[in-house]
Amino acid sequence: MEIDLFIPCFIDQLYPDTGWNVVKILEHLGCQVNYNPQQTCCGQAAYNGGHWDVARELAIKFLGDFPGNRPIVSPSASCAGFVKNNYDQLFEGTIYLNGYRRMQPQVYELTDFIVNVLQVKDMGAWFNGRATYHEACAALREYGLSTEPYELLSHVRGLELVKMPESDTCCGFGGTFSIKHEPISTALAEKKVENALSVKADYIISTELSCLMHLDAYIRKHRLGIRCMHIADVLVNTDQGLLFH
Repeated sequence: MEIDLFIPCFIDQLYPDTGWNVVKILEHLGCQVNYNPQQTCCGQAAYNGGHWDVARELAIKFLGDFPGNRPIVSPSASCAGFVKNNYDQLFEGTIYLNGYRRMQPQVYELTDFIVNVLQVKDMGAWFNGRATYHEACAALREYGLSTEPYELLSHVRGLELVKMPESDTCCGFGGTFSIKHEPISTALAEKKVENALSVKADYIISTELSCLMHLDAYIRKHRLGIRCMHIADVLVNTDQGLLFH
């Protein structure tokens, strides 16, 4: 299957290795991966900050960056969910709306695409450790992810997956929320990390690197014995070895 890869701007700038791991996973599963290096931000940050004119400009650019006639796969349900659910408002009454609606059903978060489109639940992945899964707000409530990450992680050899209390509560990031409401944001991060430590997890895994970035900052500041990992960085380890050339 031929797909287009949508790498969110913060992954491109801060976590490029995760982006490469996504490429390797999709190629391992038989996909021909197209990456347009001209792609930039989807506009979510500007939209959430009330700058709809800027968000609309970025949304128009997004339409131009992707042909829209094949799946657009992203390792962020937050960004994928924003594109799927909010461009309608930005394009209402414009010439771009029909083109967007043709593209809209082609936008997928990575684990949704693997499980529900490629029909793969066991990638032959292995990872030694005890981990818990953070159900990110946007992934769960905006995009609609539910069992897909759990299904993939449950087949990872060597991984002991344990559910932490309140796994579906907010980590406190929320984009600019973490800046505008720092005390609340920090308290939510503290509670999330405490919940992960309460089940003796070595790792917090999620589909959202923005959440993990926030939690990792709290963990590093307080020198706690737990690490954060994007699910792609777990799935890239297979029975055939690391998926790198």
